[in-house]
Amino acid sequence: QVCVVFSEELQCWCRAVIQSVQHHRDRHQLGCFLVDYAKYSFVESENIRVPVEVFENLPYRAKKCSLYCTKPLTLHLDFCEDTAKIGPAKKWDTAAIQHFRNLLK
Repeated sequence: QVCVVFSEELQCWCRAVIQSVQHHRDRHQLGCFLVDYAKYSFVESENIRVPVEVFENLPYRAKKCSLYCTKPLTLHLDFCEDTAKIGPAKKWDTAAIQHFRNLLK
């Protein structure tokens, strides 16, 4: 469900999908995906509102997506043979994700 949150970082109200809730002693913080900015952000619970229908029906400016037919690769090291080869991996490693994000910027 889409709600409206005030982002302290962006200093504006924007649409978001709530993904997690963190309970603190006297407050709640919600982990949100900002659908118009394709960013993840934490928002205080008092900064969340129900969207009006007109605002809710606007198309999103950003969408979550994935790369088509792109498989993760990693560097396989063989210490016995003293070789290194790039090969398939089960998931993307942290360095590859960071490199891709830097390319997008």
